[in-house]
Parts: sequence; C-alpha cells; structure tokens
Amino acid sequence: MASFALLLTACQGTIPGDGGETIAHAWVTTADGGKRMEPLAATWMASPDPAGVRITIDPADRYQTMIGMGAAFTDASADLIQNRLSDVARAELLEELFSPETGLGFSFTRVVIGASDFSSVHYSLDDTPGNRPDPDLSHYTFEPMMRAVVPVVLQARSYNPALVVMATPWSPPAWMKTSQSLIKGTLREDAYSPFADYLVRTIQSFEAAGVPIEYVSLQNEPDFEPVDYPGMRLSAAQRALLISDFVGPALEEARLQTKILDWDHNWDQPGQPLEVLENENAERYVAGVAWHCYGGDVAAQSAVRDAFPEKEVLFTECSGGEWSAEWPDAWTWTMDKLVIGAPSNWARGVLMWNIALDENHGPHLGGCSDCRGIVTIDSRTGEIERNQEYYALGHFSRFVRAGATRIGSVSSMGSIRSVGFQNSDGSIVVIALNTSELPETISVGADASWFAIALDGGAGMTMVLP
Repeated sequence: MASFALLLTACQGTIPGDGGETIAHAWVTTADGGKRMEPLAATWMASPDPAGVRITIDPADRYQTMIGMGAAFTDASADLIQNRLSDVARAELLEELFSPETGLGFSFTRVVIGASDFSSVHYSLDDTPGNRPDPDLSHYTFEPMMRAVVPVVLQARSYNPALVVMATPWSPPAWMKTSQSLIKGTLREDAYSPFADYLVRTIQSFEAAGVPIEYVSLQNEPDFEPVDYPGMRLSAAQRALLISDFVGPALEEARLQTKILDWDHNWDQPGQPLEVLENENAERYVAGVAWHCYGGDVAAQSAVRDAFPEKEVLFTECSGGEWSAEWPDAWTWTMDKLVIGAPSNWARGVLMWNIALDENHGPHLGGCSDCRGIVTIDSRTGEIERNQEYYALGHFSRFVRAGATRIGSVSSMGSIRSVGFQNSDGSIVVIALNTSELPETISVGADASWFAIALDGGAGMTMVLP
C-alpha cells in the first residue's frame, strides 16, 4: 500500500556483525506534524555520545507481556467504515489499521454492548414495550450488533486474526434500572441475575458470529451518570457483589473464557478498584483493572498493580478532540501519557476511543460533540484524514508485536521519556519522546552497542534494534 511506503522503508546505521550486519531502523514524528513516521538515520557508535542523552536498555529486566494498541469500534465508527466507504476503500483502511505485515498492526479493540453516545439511536439488546421486566430475556436480540459492528470487526480480524476484543455496556436494558431509562440510574437488585445472563448471552452471540470476547467489564465509567446518553452508576460494593455472586459464576457456568475487568474509569479514583479487589469473593473472578484518561494521572495504574501484582492492567479509553486540536498538544500528550506512560505503568494494552468519526465529530446522540477519531472519514466523499493519535499509536503498534515483553529502558535526562520492548524474534524496540523544546542527540543501547539519533524538541521516535 502506497501510504505505508515510509513505514516499511528501512533507514539504518550499520556495523559488521556475525554472519552479516547489525541494522538499526528509526522512524520519527515531529511535534508540528511536518514529519510523520518518517525514516531517520541512526549512527552506530561503540560508546554513547558524551554530549547527548543516554537511553540504556536492559533485556534482562522484564515486565509485562503486551497485547497491543488500537481503538474502539463504536456504532459511529462501524457505520462510517461499513456504509460510507466503498468495498475497496473499506478493505484498504482496515488493512492499513490492522495488518501486522502491511499496516499499523492494531491488535486490540473494544465494542459497545448496545448504544453509547456514539450511536444514532439509544438502545439496548433487550428493549421491551413500556420497559416491562423481561427476566427470561425473551426480547433479547443481537441484530443491532450485526448491522455494522460485527461485519467490520470480522473484516479487521481477517487482517489480524489475533485481534483481542473487549466488550463493555454503557447501559443495561432500561427495565433493569432504577431510572427505567437507558439514561442515569443504577441497577435494580432484582436485575442482578438477569444482567449476568444478559452479558453471558451477548458474549455467546459475539462468539457465534465469529468474534471471541477476551475481556468484559460490567459498566463503562461506573462513577458517572451522563445526562443525555446511556450510562449508569455502579458503586464498588455493587460491582463486587455482581462479580462474586452473579457475573463471575454465570461466566463460569457457561464455560466462557472471557475475563472480567473492573473499574473501566479514570485514573483519579484508584480506591474504587482496590475496594473490589479487596473483596475476596469478587477478587477471584477479576482478571484485571481497566483505566481511562479523563481524570488523575497514569501512575494510578502502578499503585493498584503494586497492591495486586497478579492482576492485569489495561488502558481502555481516551479520546482526542477539538479541545486539543493543535498538533503539538495532542501529539505530545498522547505519546507521553498513553504510548509511553501507560505501558510504563503496567498496561498490557492501550485503547483510544472511536477508531473513526466523520467531519462533524459523529455520528453521535448526546455526549461528546467535539471528539476526534483515530481517523476522520468524510461522510460525503469518503476521504480519510489520519489524525495525531493515528501516528502516536502507530509508533508502538507498527513495531511492537503482540506478545512482546516490556524491558528496562532508563533515560539519563527526565525530559526524554522512553519505554522499551523485546519482540518474540529478539528484536528490541525503543520508543522515546523529547518533551523539551530543545533538540537532543540521543544514544540508545547498552555495553558497546549504541545508536545515536538527533531528535527535535517535541519529536518522538521509534528505534528497532535487531
């Protein structure tokens, strides 16, 4: 694909090696977007540049195994890709985003169970006339998910069969809630068992359609009640009871391998997932904790993981938007907090919000009116614009393969942020960001093998060392 010629072109500095040459590949994106994942020469040296910054890598210092990066297939994203692009354009975009061989290699995605604010209508998968109770789920239908979401995910999986999928409800059916509405309220106590059955049936329906669900959370942002789109408040005590007595046993009885993630909300309340995990009956069913970016600091991930080191850490939502429209703002923040910061704080996977939105930041009904997708698809022409977050995630996903292990990566200067990985083929990947305004020469390596690269202020780079 012509758009990926730059990504697949090796730029290199070479030294003699056993049986051939050792090659370092480097790609760079500048803060103003003038260069976007462009190859840049790296120069080999026997020792680090004494005037520059050192990033010392240590493959023996090993941390979590990576799932990868990606973004969510909301109704809005799936509808745009499925219905606003030609068959050829759709295939090209999904290959570009998901193929490990010819594209960015996204390997993680999220789907919404029912509607979110990025849906044209608000619905659940068991809506009833007059919101009459339906404990047997006799009105359940998976048909809304089959209109666009499932077909697009299936096509994405055709380019990356190892794609990991997470599912999350924004609201259960209205008849399960105290508000008797998809908007606001909490889960009625007499709906705990039907809610567990609802999740099980949905996971089974996805799997029957060819989309295995690796992870599920009980509720998107459970400490928030949106006023104009589906949502629900669900306290830590409620979640612990739901997991321990209903959802966990229901998944177990159905012999589903889907893992439960708690929280699925912001960094600013680590006490919430800690309260759930401190409940022994719930903790046994919880595989890990999911985090969002809209409050607090990424270091909260490590604080909770330190208390429960056997639990997985996933970062599952953050959106770019017109509140951060300028390239330097969105680019630097996304690289710093998500591409480098989230894995450095134990995240196995990182998800942005909408994978695609249109020129009007939608379609949406309520909620965010100025969010930005990874790509923008013009609903009139089908023209595709690749946004800041596309390039930030690409600096990871194009080079760090699913199954890679995070390794030690220590910078000698605080303004140079870095994270390192080792792929299963042994290659080392180092991602770095110069958060200062001044250019720096950066030496990457260890012992007597160093590669130097000049990095402008605000620029980020990925270097691959075989």
